[in-house]
Amino acid sequence: MSLSPNFGPRRDGLRPELVVLHYTAMPDCDAALRVLCTPEREVSAHYLIRRDGRVVALVDEAMRAWHAGAGTWRGHGDVNSRSIGIELDNDGGSPFAAPLMDALEGLLPGILSRWSIPPHGVIGHSCMAPGRKIDPGPRFDWCRLARAGLALWPEGKGEAPVDAERFRTEAQAYGFPDVADDLLLAAVRLRFRPRVTGPLDGRDCGVMAEMAARISA
Repeated sequence: MSLSPNFGPRRDGLRPELVVLHYTAMPDCDAALRVLCTPEREVSAHYLIRRDGRVVALVDEAMRAWHAGAGTWRGHGDVNSRSIGIELDNDGGSPFAAPLMDALEGLLPGILSRWSIPPHGVIGHSCMAPGRKIDPGPRFDWCRLARAGLALWPEGKGEAPVDAERFRTEAQAYGFPDVADDLLLAAVRLRFRPRVTGPLDGRDCGVMAEMAARISA
């Protein structure tokens, strides 16, 4: 039985092919839990991980939780029907607590195994909704997940010629939505180069070339 009432069946026979990571953006995890379980708020996730590492199961994985909202990934909408949503107890500006990250590393392998989701299927809310969402934000340790084989992170340090069209093509091949240039660059950097600013550069292009090649290999 699901703790949250905010769910429904996955549509059109879809099944999870993504894990979408969020932060609660609230200082109080109990307040976040109330929101995720209040019918009038019409929002939920499959799991909520507290800062102390406790995992709260909110919606059965087979069901469609209401966590992603409008957005696309790899050219497909209805991300809710295609994903498992995990809310992380974090205010958006603080480091992610070590017990929380330990619990996330413990939770993800089972999800990926049960639904045959590859590491590149673990994305941030900001990845699929550029300009609308920024979570899990620049403080989230994607590199740590990659070291555990639970996400992707660039392995190389090289650059590529600055080519805005190629950057867009490779970013969309990886999965990012077709959005304005500034939003696309911000979304890619938030995922792979947090806190980097300025115009598109050779490292941005090198990162995206590497990541697009890795998922197509």
